[in-house]
Amino acid sequence: MVATEEKPAGARLISGPGILLVWLYGVMVVGAVSRSAYQIATEFDRAPLPYTLSALAGLVYGFITYTLVRGGETARRAAVVCCAAELVGVLTVGTWTMADPSAFHDATVWSDFGMGYLFIPVLLPLSALYWLRRARTA
Repeated sequence: MVATEEKPAGARLISGPGILLVWLYGVMVVGAVSRSAYQIATEFDRAPLPYTLSALAGLVYGFITYTLVRGGETARRAAVVCCAAELVGVLTVGTWTMADPSAFHDATVWSDFGMGYLFIPVLLPLSALYWLRRARTA
């Protein structure tokens, strides 16, 4: 017989609204990674910082997606740390691009608080942090 690891009901992070978070983070992974991969491959010398930041955002989105799907308390804690770091990144880059629009030669995923992505980059970590906090107390 093969023993399977059963997770308690509270350890499941992709139930209810968590499914929507996984879907949205998955979309953001595809958007950020494909955009940055194209830009890095074709015009990296034009604006290396924004393209690198977009690639970093895609990696963060991917890790958060993975932790949400994985579930469990350790994954929840890792997701909280990543979502907090993502929020700091969005707020920092968003404020920077609003205060000094000429600082970046091209937009990043997080420019103007994610305006180019319908503000999902600033709303997503807030929603995820709320959900992850609720998942801990459930």
